[in-house]
Amino acid sequence: MVRKTLVVLIVAIVLVAVILGAGYVLLTQTPPVTPAAPTVTSTFPDNAATGVPINMNILATFSKAMAPSTITVSTFTLKQGTTSVSGLVSYAGVTATFDPASDLATSTAYTATITTGAKDLAGNALQSNFVWSFTTSQVSDTTAPTVTFTSPAYAATGVPINTKILATFSEAMDPSTITTSTFTLKQGTTPVSGLVSYAGVTATFDPASDLATSTAYTATITTGAKDLAGNALAVNFIWGFTTGSTPDTTPPLVISTSPVVAVPVNSNISATFSEAMDPSTITTSTFTLKQGTTSVSGLVSYAGLTATFNPASDLASNATYTATITTGAKDLAGNALQSNFVWSFTTSTSSSACSQAAVALGSAASFAVLAGSTVTNTGATIVTGDVGVSPGTAVTGFPPGTVVGTIHAGDPTAAGAIANLTIAYNDAAGRTLCPITVAGNLGGLTLTPGLYKSTSGLEISSGDLTLDAQGNASAVFIFQIASTLDVAAGLHVILAGGAKASNVFWQVGTSATLGTNSTFVGTIMADQAVSLITGATLDGRALARIAAVTLDASTVTKPAP
Repeated sequence: MVRKTLVVLIVAIVLVAVILGAGYVLLTQTPPVTPAAPTVTSTFPDNAATGVPINMNILATFSKAMAPSTITVSTFTLKQGTTSVSGLVSYAGVTATFDPASDLATSTAYTATITTGAKDLAGNALQSNFVWSFTTSQVSDTTAPTVTFTSPAYAATGVPINTKILATFSEAMDPSTITTSTFTLKQGTTPVSGLVSYAGVTATFDPASDLATSTAYTATITTGAKDLAGNALAVNFIWGFTTGSTPDTTPPLVISTSPVVAVPVNSNISATFSEAMDPSTITTSTFTLKQGTTSVSGLVSYAGLTATFNPASDLASNATYTATITTGAKDLAGNALQSNFVWSFTTSTSSSACSQAAVALGSAASFAVLAGSTVTNTGATIVTGDVGVSPGTAVTGFPPGTVVGTIHAGDPTAAGAIANLTIAYNDAAGRTLCPITVAGNLGGLTLTPGLYKSTSGLEISSGDLTLDAQGNASAVFIFQIASTLDVAAGLHVILAGGAKASNVFWQVGTSATLGTNSTFVGTIMADQAVSLITGATLDGRALARIAAVTLDASTVTKPAP
């Protein structure tokens, strides 16, 4: 009897222990995590954009992959007032595209909407409808897109074997044309297997496995790649690089932020990284902005080395904000930031808050003429400042041309200058502080200091252009030009109000041409080529990243500081 009682007692104790244990488990179990709702991270056109070409498709990029069956003409709509616009909707990668059935009306306001019917792959819907508006121009877009930045860079060596390959375009592209057929990688004649993705203005090739060590590769983006208006690249874009022997295991860094102090209430917030980042990791989840504990709504984009947060509305004046880039941001080898990067700034309503910092040229500053392929001269050109070329080696036409400086033909000095030119070009292209939209012909205008942005080409063809510093000798003018810069014969850029040629910068998406006997000022940083036609005068620099600088009885003088 005692033994039976003892057994019953032991069983009872065990049952109590199990029940208590189970209760403990139930009480301490971590509650389920609610998946984050998807968001729209960027759009084209931007919200409140003006001068939008009438033949453009409309694009929205999401923070994560969406269920394609939920991206339809019912969940992605476009309206002119209350009238629906007919069109087709497609989805690829993380990007949805609305293709209007016909050209949009000129000089007309449109509203695009992505509804809460759009869901991610787990069935999570947008928390609220995403709505943005824009106004069209009177013309179509007929300008071919260009590739403005690559990683690895052209002719780079020692490239980590675990890197992805990245190309940034001068404008938003049609995602359906960015595929493994239009973005390829080869080792000699052997294709490299991989996946291609597209977000914002950036295409990424992700090799299926690590690249071979100490091996030459060639990347190509073909003319099958088209912008949202259907314009194809003019020619295949091809660049090569050579791998090193090791993978990249170094975390990326944020090396600068903009703006820093007295931030305008209408400013975008940007951060520049130490290396190219994986665009899919630069989103509204990894780049945030808060006023106190309140999150600021906005869109995030990434191009070159720079991430930009575009607030949905003006910031509050005289208020402190905190921006954060989290460890979710990763480089092309998958390395994350070592820790969250956090910085704060205070807004201002002062007009001086829009003042631009000069573009740092590094070792390229000593050059009056610098090219990627060749420097070619005809006639009695006079260049005051260094002349260089890299990776090309040909500098021809001196004599009869004269160089008051040193010629660096394919040497390490020229190579270093080209590298610094690329950094400067990307800096100028990535500026977002108080942009002023310009288009077409600048002839006859007087412009004050600031950042001027054109989504196509610019020309000076109906009169002289005056740059007025308004008595501020430190004032900076920066021009962001998506395609070409053309100056007609005999026209001039005139400095007034203490403006200095050393503080004028022209970032040109393709090529610049200065017409016969024209007079121009400032540093031209062209992605492709710079041409000075007979007798053209440049108080500044002619710097061409990839192609040639061509001179003809020209005068180029490196500007005084």
